[in-house]
Amino acid sequence: MVTKITDGVKVSVDTIYQPEYSNPVNEHFMFAYRVKIENMGEYSVQLMNRHWTIFDSNGTKREVEGEGVVGQQPVIEPGNNHEYVSGCNLKTDIGSMKGSYEMKRIVDGQTFRVNIPEFYLITPFKLN
Repeated sequence: MVTKITDGVKVSVDTIYQPEYSNPVNEHFMFAYRVKIENMGEYSVQLMNRHWTIFDSNGTKREVEGEGVVGQQPVIEPGNNHEYVSGCNLKTDIGSMKGSYEMKRIVDGQTFRVNIPEFYLITPFKLN
């Protein structure tokens, strides 16, 4: 698990390879990742947008942007958290992701970026 704190918002990410949804012969490797976003600050925040940069080990880079996460724009109260699970497919058995969330403070509407720590997507058979 990797963790990063930006402006009182802690983001932790854990990953798992999904062999049942993968097809290595056809260069299709599926990974799931679980994200926990904790509001360690004193104001309620809302997750507005996401931006991901996805890297395959063959040098391919993809950018993904959109509103919220998995169809939600959650409000996270001080001391609370929001968790979700999503997925990513790669053409190689090793890759990585990193990114940011655009958050909005509810009290004054001020927006700010929260960094998502870089994490690696690695098939278990590559670790041996």
